[in-house]
Amino acid sequence: MSRYDLVVIGSGPAGKSAAIQAAKLHRKVLVVERNDRVGGVSVHTGTIPSKTLRETALNLSGWRERSFYGRSYRARDGIQSADLQARLHKTLDYEVDVLEHQFTRNRVETMEGEARFVSENVIEVKSQDGETTEISSDSFVICTGTKPFRPDYIPFNGTTIFDSDEILELPTIPRSLIVIGAGVIGVEYATILCSLDVQVTLVEPRDSFLDFIDSTLIAEFTQQIREMGIDLRLGSKVELVEQKGDFVEISMENGRHVRAEMLLFAAGRMGATEALNLDAVGLETDHRGRITVNRETYQSEVPHIYAAGDVIGFPSLASTSLQQGRVAACHALDTPTLPQSPWFPYGIYSVPEMSTCGMSEEEVQERGIPYEIGLARFSETSRGHIMGIENGMLKMLVSLKTRRLLGVQIMGEGATELIHIAQAVLNLKGTVDYFIENTFNYPTLAEAYKIAGLDAFNRMPIPEQYKVTPQKKKTKSKAKTKESK
Repeated sequence: MSRYDLVVIGSGPAGKSAAIQAAKLHRKVLVVERNDRVGGVSVHTGTIPSKTLRETALNLSGWRERSFYGRSYRARDGIQSADLQARLHKTLDYEVDVLEHQFTRNRVETMEGEARFVSENVIEVKSQDGETTEISSDSFVICTGTKPFRPDYIPFNGTTIFDSDEILELPTIPRSLIVIGAGVIGVEYATILCSLDVQVTLVEPRDSFLDFIDSTLIAEFTQQIREMGIDLRLGSKVELVEQKGDFVEISMENGRHVRAEMLLFAAGRMGATEALNLDAVGLETDHRGRITVNRETYQSEVPHIYAAGDVIGFPSLASTSLQQGRVAACHALDTPTLPQSPWFPYGIYSVPEMSTCGMSEEEVQERGIPYEIGLARFSETSRGHIMGIENGMLKMLVSLKTRRLLGVQIMGEGATELIHIAQAVLNLKGTVDYFIENTFNYPTLAEAYKIAGLDAFNRMPIPEQYKVTPQKKKTKSKAKTKESK
């Protein structure tokens, strides 16, 4: 039986960072990956594929240039599914190659197979050909990620009715599509496919969607996607999904029926923990298969077992998973590390994209903080005109008492890049004055920070240190000259 200082189950962002961090600490590390290629959900079915699909769709469709050349403009006519997948597979191959190189360079061992616990310090790894190997370790980090939630009432078939993993292998680009679930994944795919001129109906049983995002941003986003042509149906559950000839038809609780060539079900994901046999170590999961951990150390209820990434639930971001895996490995190996920043950016790669950092206006109101708002439209910036951006906004929340930045929400081109300016100011406890005192490159979309900052600043009381005391004018006394004497 081989023994390791740390065994990481799963090779997604959390698993990768945990393993490499442990290797940097000169520990013997093993990564167990059930698939034949490393990378996990993030590389093969989640973050990287969906973002690659988005970029490919926007480039081939000429979406970004239509404000100049008209709605009928296309960079390429007759876009096919193969056009999308060619770039996708090339990107994924590159990601896998980079990750394999990182593991090799840092002397991280990898093993292909499905892991299950057989005792507190031993796992059994079963390869695809049925062979089993037992591995022992002092500590484990579970980074198995998630899988799509597939309810019984959805007749998945992989040809016209897909889950969020299967949608990447679309045989053809449909003329019409129903998306059930207006969460992050559903909204992203709905808007991406809409940019390819697919008629999309987005269905959400609740009366609202993406509730963790500032309501002003969601209102702007809702208006824009409706102008794009997305039929947004909120507040009614789906009762029945049927394949009727060449169409998929859904029956809704409110009596409405919707038909389309294809359907994507994207209402939630489940922690991929079923095969781990967690009962063997006395570890339980919630109803969605997620593991509860200490959010500072990522230690589970079983002290030597840690979990990180999507398998522990919100925020379920590749970016935060990278941080979580590193912190978990350090704690498991009794190595001190820097504390995590309280503010992290949240990015939604829809069309248009959205990104936030800090508090929303609803959160500020709940805490009873007196505040001011600064708004900027991308159309107010010269860079926006140059790029042909017709929509997009930046919203800034500022404390009236301390003048500190409380949160920033951005919708529009480059939102996920621009948000890092807000992240830096938030974590350094900066104030709105930062945006007034400093100069931004011109022309850039980042100027929106200056515009929003001035918008808020001009409605706020001027600080005492900035007030200028008017000086009295001095009159020159006429000195008597010798001549006058």
